[in-house]
Amino acid sequence: MAKRDYYKVLDLPRNSGEAEIKKAYRRLAMKYHPDRNPGDHEAEERFKEAKEAYEVLSDAGKRAVYDQYGHQGVEASRNASAAGAGGFHGAEAFSDIFGDVFGDIFGGARRGGGPAVFRGADLRYEIGLDLAEAVFGRTVEIDVNKFVECELCHGSGAARGSNPVTCDTCAGTGQVRVSQGFFTLQQTCPHCRGAGRIVRNPCDHCLGQGRIRRGKKLSVKIPAGVDSGDRVRLAGEGEAGRNGGPPGDLYVEVQVREHAIFERDGTNLSCEVPISLATAALGGSVEVPTLDGQVVLKIPAETQSGRVFRLRDKGVKSVRGTSRGDLFCHVVVETPVNLSHEQRELLRSLDESLRSDGHRHAPRQKSFFEGVKRFFSGSSS
Repeated sequence: MAKRDYYKVLDLPRNSGEAEIKKAYRRLAMKYHPDRNPGDHEAEERFKEAKEAYEVLSDAGKRAVYDQYGHQGVEASRNASAAGAGGFHGAEAFSDIFGDVFGDIFGGARRGGGPAVFRGADLRYEIGLDLAEAVFGRTVEIDVNKFVECELCHGSGAARGSNPVTCDTCAGTGQVRVSQGFFTLQQTCPHCRGAGRIVRNPCDHCLGQGRIRRGKKLSVKIPAGVDSGDRVRLAGEGEAGRNGGPPGDLYVEVQVREHAIFERDGTNLSCEVPISLATAALGGSVEVPTLDGQVVLKIPAETQSGRVFRLRDKGVKSVRGTSRGDLFCHVVVETPVNLSHEQRELLRSLDESLRSDGHRHAPRQKSFFEGVKRFFSGSSS
């Protein structure tokens, strides 16, 4: 399969600068890295493609060759280099960005070229709320089980009276250099795992990990107007970091339970309002529940089933603003059930009286049957 244009791979114009090329590669490398997409062959190929494009476009000499001669020119240059024509000038630059990207992926960071510190993992906690709780807000207590800093060794992992020692493999940097052909890659030290230090006498409480798992009770203020999928962030309440790294955050995700009467759509609410046949025909009033209490809804005479009445500002106040939604009342004319013999006879008499006037009392029924006649007469001609 023919190789794609390197600029198209990185989604960049041909006049892009070095910073833009580096930024584009970082974005693609983080998106398609195999550790983030296990078992995804397509993502793996995209990662390799982006890596190859960066190798060329980040090196001024190779980029000039590519711009003039394309993929064939680059391949010829590689062959010449392998035969002893010179090293790969972009190897060090590639190594730098490679380290940057992997640091972002795995949560590691480095302070002034020293050992890596690792930010604690973010945590997610799902909480179920009734509609009223979501609409008006409330404070809830939750129990979270997470890693916290060991109180005996204060996160060092070493037993009391001892301290971690400098790693001999990486000399305390947390990094080692590995040569692969003409590449020199900087990788996390396999001995100390980037910490730069080794715990020879581990803490009995945390077994040298510097962290222990503990339950913690937290108070979470849920703002008014939240909806399913909204998250409340508690900064620093995630897992404890490692090697002096900061803690992660806790995200409390809201799931609003279904309501017996109302359905919610954003800041608007809707409900069905059953009315009697007599109320629909003659008009009247009916009490309707709202979030603020009962209100009286006036039903005009000759109201048909399915008509919608809008009650302004009776919905939900937006969590991100001051506006408030509306309540939409869908009228449903309820057919009488469990009728007595006398009630049945009264309905038959009423029906006969209405039919005696033709379709004057049922205009929708008349238009329906006329449409049916037109349909069949048109299809038979």
